[in-house]
Amino acid sequence: MKISFFETEKWEQEYLEERLSGHTLSFSAKNLGPSQAKKISDAEALGIFIYSPIDKKALDALPRLKLVTTMSTGYNHIDLKECAKRGITVCNVPTYGENTVAEHTFALLLALSRRIHQSYERTSRADFSAIGLRGFDLKGKTIGVVGCGHIGRHVVRIAKGFEMNVIAYERFPDRKLEKELGFAHVSLEELYRQSDIITFHVPLNDGTRHMFDADSLKKVKKGVTILNTSRGEIIDTNALIKGLESKAIGSAGLDVLEGECLIREEKQVIDQNFKKECDLRQVLRNHVLLKMQNVLITPHNAFNSQEALERILNTTIENIEAFAKGMPVNIAK
Repeated sequence: MKISFFETEKWEQEYLEERLSGHTLSFSAKNLGPSQAKKISDAEALGIFIYSPIDKKALDALPRLKLVTTMSTGYNHIDLKECAKRGITVCNVPTYGENTVAEHTFALLLALSRRIHQSYERTSRADFSAIGLRGFDLKGKTIGVVGCGHIGRHVVRIAKGFEMNVIAYERFPDRKLEKELGFAHVSLEELYRQSDIITFHVPLNDGTRHMFDADSLKKVKKGVTILNTSRGEIIDTNALIKGLESKAIGSAGLDVLEGECLIREEKQVIDQNFKKECDLRQVLRNHVLLKMQNVLITPHNAFNSQEALERILNTTIENIEAFAKGMPVNIAK
């Protein structure tokens, strides 16, 4: 097939060229717009990201198009109904960073539990005193996993490796998984009461927005560690700050902040278009949490490993090859 890729970096181009050698490929670092569409009017397939809208206007310029594969989980930028009318298959990347985000969660936890960031700051000044740097063991601690989906279950597995006690909250508990991994489902209130560490792995929606709030503070163990690598709005920032100041919360590890620009897709954060529309530095610069010694913040970077980004490309390749064989996979519906 003649396949045109947009919003790709040089390393991605090389990766795709090596693995799709049986097809005719073209690449652009830009997003697909009207002028680019005219140049690839003979394209049979597209590989795009979220900044390339596929609507009626774009499709009119691509009469030979048979396949659109988006290098993202979300596909709101594609008019599925219009594609269906024209017999165009649309595929996405359902998952790619489950273990990656789970590992980052534990990177935050270990840094907080052993005061790694404070230790590094001290030794960088040639100060090797360990006074005030006493941490705590993970072994024997109870970790509460809020959301036991693709990422949450990886967190459970890692936690079991540290010999932690694991409890989880899930709206629809998977009893088979519970038995397989050796943890217990509990109510959210019970999770707040029992956990030494609470970590959030849920999508943002009306039911999860501010699921940790001022009322939650009244239920948690004194000195609990809070981790959030999902979405900033899951936690009410005012409640978090109040908890940290009152020592109801002992520490917090955050890869996301309430008040971030709209993030539809993790990979969006490292896209050049995102940098134009959103300045995370400004959010961080003015954030009171940044000044707290018991808070560790990373810049929405939990997903960002080489392997996770390669998994996006590998799934895209799989989508193309499966479609070429007449057996499409990962169809967006």
